[in-house]
Amino acid sequence: MGIVVQKYGGSSLADADAIKRVARRIVDIKKAGHDVVVAVSAMGDTTDDLLDLANGVSPLPPAREMDMLLTAGERISMALVAMAISDLGFTARSFTGSQAGVITDSVHGKAKIIDVTPGRITQAIGEGHIVIVAGFQGVSADTKEITTLGRGGTDTTAVALAAALEADVCEIYTDVDGVFTADPRIVPSARKLDTVSYEEMLELAACGAKILHLRCVEYGRRYGIPIHVRSSFSQLEGTRVSNDARPDAQPDLQPTGTTQGDTMEQPIIAGVAHDRSEAKITVVGVPDKVGEAARIFEALADAQINLDMIVQNVSAAATSLTDISFTLPRTDGQSAMSALARIQAEVGYDKLLYDDKIGKVSLIGAGMRSHPGITSKFFGALASAGVNIGMISTSEIRISVIVDEASVDDAVRATHTAFDLDADEVEAVVYGGSGR
Repeated sequence: MGIVVQKYGGSSLADADAIKRVARRIVDIKKAGHDVVVAVSAMGDTTDDLLDLANGVSPLPPAREMDMLLTAGERISMALVAMAISDLGFTARSFTGSQAGVITDSVHGKAKIIDVTPGRITQAIGEGHIVIVAGFQGVSADTKEITTLGRGGTDTTAVALAAALEADVCEIYTDVDGVFTADPRIVPSARKLDTVSYEEMLELAACGAKILHLRCVEYGRRYGIPIHVRSSFSQLEGTRVSNDARPDAQPDLQPTGTTQGDTMEQPIIAGVAHDRSEAKITVVGVPDKVGEAARIFEALADAQINLDMIVQNVSAAATSLTDISFTLPRTDGQSAMSALARIQAEVGYDKLLYDDKIGKVSLIGAGMRSHPGITSKFFGALASAGVNIGMISTSEIRISVIVDEASVDDAVRATHTAFDLDADEVEAVVYGGSGR
């Protein structure tokens, strides 16, 4: 038997009883003859509590010290899970991210994994132990400082470990039964997908679906790691993420003679995702000449800020000035405003506008490529729900719009219904509270 890597999120480890339940699940895999490596998140709302505590102590806590603080939550989880496994008669060894060989760059708060050297893990496996790894953290290759990977980083830890260990599968355990066509908290009638492609899952994750972290999916696709999303609260099969087409196609779209692996007539839409974590900045009155946009985005890149949607208006003929709007993580909003303020004299723009009361709603599906009319149907559904659109962005398999934050739920429900994604009978079950 091979190696199985598992990840358990905060809602799966919320209290002592939950940790015991997770330990039993881990031991069952070991009894089946597999070697088991587990990445764990902090218990319940521990990370949020630590953030609140830090902000109560200091309005601007140093990034290094924040990483030192926040990694404590996962270290607590790893030790408690190892203890619970020990009580079931099996030996477990817990390791921090640095002890497990998770090597990152030196960016505090959102470090990227650059290598995994799992020597201590493979040694522990060879000695017959179950291995528990603190997720969300690593150690910088340059500075040797402890780093964190950003919220949801335990997903990435798990898939990176699976790649380094050449595991058979990476199981991501959460508080819902798999990947759904929409967030079950907003659309209780959302359908569970049996399988979803890496391509579609990348778009879903990038557009706000909290079920998997974006970098986790990127890592899985790059190294060909099968990802299995399941609930730690049930024994249901869940959703498998791979390069294969989804076999749960609508019957009327499956022509005679096609197989489950045939991508010709897979379902048009995989799901509807939403994101309330973004803000919008508009740079007003930018001189419409070569190089000005480059200066703006270079300043943001130097500040380590990732942008999402970007729109530039046509310049006014009378003034030769244009407006540039873009969205970015709300947590980076003030850093971006400061970075742009420093180059106002250089660029010569008029002013900055900041809006953090927005939301993004996205329609995703690989079948969009060959089905006309998707865009008009999407915008028609939004119009019928009275939702005004602020920005639009598209890819080959995605359409995203920026709307008022208060309109997000209505937009998601209207779109989900318009594309016949509602389940006929069973409603989705949310066992925990965070979706992770």
